[in-house]
Amino acid sequence: MSRLAHEAGLSHLIAPVRPSLKDRYPTIPIERYAHWTRRDGAPFDPWVRVHTRMGARIGPAIPKSLHITGAVADWESWTRMEFPETGDYVFPAGLATVHIDRDRDTGEYWEPNIWIIHEASGPG
Repeated sequence: MSRLAHEAGLSHLIAPVRPSLKDRYPTIPIERYAHWTRRDGAPFDPWVRVHTRMGARIGPAIPKSLHITGAVADWESWTRMEFPETGDYVFPAGLATVHIDRDRDTGEYWEPNIWIIHEASGPG
């Protein structure tokens, strides 16, 4: 991909990354999670770490990258959970919480991501 970006005359390749362990920490803001590190100083998240090992740098964390809405019944079907009252809920594989509004019969979820910036490189 980096080579293709270079051939297209671009200096950088920016990848929106869905961090692979973020679903274990859905209440932690992505802006903080993006900068967590292990004891060795490497990024905490394995997928982010893959990119940084290839020479990329961590760019901005985007808290509202993908918007998913649906009726409460849809969210109950998708998550196999019940949402008995209005509020914010943790759900399986969610990187953030879903907000359920029983009065409006809606569930709203904003999935975060992290932009990873690679230098575009030539052949080699």
